Amino acid sequence: MTKVRLFTTPICPYCMTLKKFLQEKGVDFELIDVSEDLEAQNEMVEKTKQSTVPVLDIDGEFIVGFDRKAIVEKLNIKD
Repeated sequence: MTKVRLFTTPICPYCMTLKKFLQEKGVDFELIDVSEDLEAQNEMVEKTKQSTVPVLDIDGEFIVGFDRKAIVEKLNIKD
């Protein structure tokens, strides 16, 4: 089973859009608030060299931002 984690903050509009998109597509994911979880924030920055959200981790492959095309391809879902 594909493991999906969404690194986000509560005030990020792009994060909210991506969360809604994943929910509409029926994708199970773990929501990680990096404003509250410093360890997760450090992991995100270390692996992506970025401090911006949203960041999507799909089985260890990180996608920075709401890159719809990359997400659809990686999750093999219909857009």
